[in-house]
Amino acid sequence: MGSQEVLGQAARLASSGLLLQVVFRLITFVLNAFILRFLSKEILGIVNVRLTLLYSTTIFLAREAFRRACLSGSTQRDWSQTINLLWLTVPLGVFWSLFLGWVWLRLLEVPDPNVVPHYGAGVVLFGLSAVVELLGEPFWVLAQAHMFVKLKVVAESLSVILKSVLTAFLVLWLPHWGLYIFSLAQLFYTAILVLCYVTYFKKLLGFPKSTKQQALPVSRMTDLLPNILRSRAFINWKEAKLTWSFFKQSFLKQILTEGERYVMTFLNVLNFGDQGIYDIVNNLGSLVARLIFQPIEESFYIFFAKVLEREKDATLQKQEDIAVAAAVLESLLKLALLAGLTITVFGFAYSQLALDIYGGAMLSSGSGPVLLRSYCLYVLLLAINGVTECFTFAAMSKEQVDRYNFTMLALSFSFLVLSYLLTHWCGSVGFILANCFNMGIRITQSLCFIHRYYRESPHRPLAGLQLSPVLLGAFALSGGITGISEVFLCCEQGWLARLVHVAVGAFCLGATLGTVFLTETKLIHFLRTQLGVSRLTGKMT
Repeated sequence: MGSQEVLGQAARLASSGLLLQVVFRLITFVLNAFILRFLSKEILGIVNVRLTLLYSTTIFLAREAFRRACLSGSTQRDWSQTINLLWLTVPLGVFWSLFLGWVWLRLLEVPDPNVVPHYGAGVVLFGLSAVVELLGEPFWVLAQAHMFVKLKVVAESLSVILKSVLTAFLVLWLPHWGLYIFSLAQLFYTAILVLCYVTYFKKLLGFPKSTKQQALPVSRMTDLLPNILRSRAFINWKEAKLTWSFFKQSFLKQILTEGERYVMTFLNVLNFGDQGIYDIVNNLGSLVARLIFQPIEESFYIFFAKVLEREKDATLQKQEDIAVAAAVLESLLKLALLAGLTITVFGFAYSQLALDIYGGAMLSSGSGPVLLRSYCLYVLLLAINGVTECFTFAAMSKEQVDRYNFTMLALSFSFLVLSYLLTHWCGSVGFILANCFNMGIRITQSLCFIHRYYRESPHRPLAGLQLSPVLLGAFALSGGITGISEVFLCCEQGWLARLVHVAVGAFCLGATLGTVFLTETKLIHFLRTQLGVSRLTGKMT
């Protein structure tokens, strides 16, 4: 498969994922905004911070390294060994679930049962839901490796929507169930997610003459179960060693990704109510990152991993592939920078209004608006880091991954110390400031790697981080106008003033996007070309 064909598939995966996720996330957004009206801050803090941290930690430690190792390199591998390796995530998940569940029940502060009932049952069910989700890991990796465009997005989005519907129903009709509501909804989510993957592959493998089925390395459902291989080792030891390298890295990355929740959970720097407010703002602020940046990062990580060979420098690889990878990386960096700047500039003036619409006075008063404004800056760093790391992790050799682990260790330690100190100094905003600092260090590390990687070649993909003075001026002018508009029109002047404030923002956004269209012609050509490829290919599949 040539690099251009892989690029077309990656673009199709990203664009289709983006469109579908926007639709599904909007539905979920409305449902969550409705649910917020019926919950206390304390329950939100326990569910969104304490129990979700248990689930995400178990999932991340059990599968992240396996995913990265098994998606690296060519699809021309012994998939029987790869599938066997992936099934090891289940016993690993059981171990982490039991160990972390004991920590959550025995070592951490237990909430008042009169305020947050059924905490113990919540810990057990959230841990169980993590193990259930790991049952679908071989199906997920096989689908990603063969770029089944809509399966992942539809399965995850449908599961999230059904979970939100079930949660809303239980909150309305059985509010006295407490944490049972969210625990059962989480278990229901993972069960539906796995069922979607199993059902898809069962139907696909039932049609042996289909094009997609013929491209798969398996022919029946039993091939996706663990198998004893008579003439070969049970697993590919090279993949296993790479998995171990990624596991050490993922352990540290999890501290960076969920670091503020660990500090809140283990150091008790915020009460459960403040934790709930912070997490709602955090989720709202990261919504665009999940909608736009995550599908791009996941799709183009697969592209870079397929096009580039890990153990070779840029000068030793196919120059056509190196050129395509450089052009794609430059365009992705430009796209991430523009999207992040747009969110930062316009998010500052519309944070309070967004929180008031989403959760009412509980969110729009107090520290909520300051938190969201700070998070808008963090989103800019998230966007750039997602692109740079997706290239870096796809191009690094095993030895470079191991060396990067030491950097991640230092970052993890510095993040925990900074979070603790800054939280005592400026409250929950300290978590975002600590995240910004560490994200900046990670971006610097990746930029240095990319610069060294292309140093001996004529390609300079880091030029994607440069903007024209005209465009920078448009962003600055828009930020100034919307900031003045907020002072005079939002948010205590009534709905008419709010609508005028929104209209001012829409006008400034349109002018800024028009400037982007006129000045960033190379990026516009890239988007038109790849989205055109994705639409054409989508019609053919």
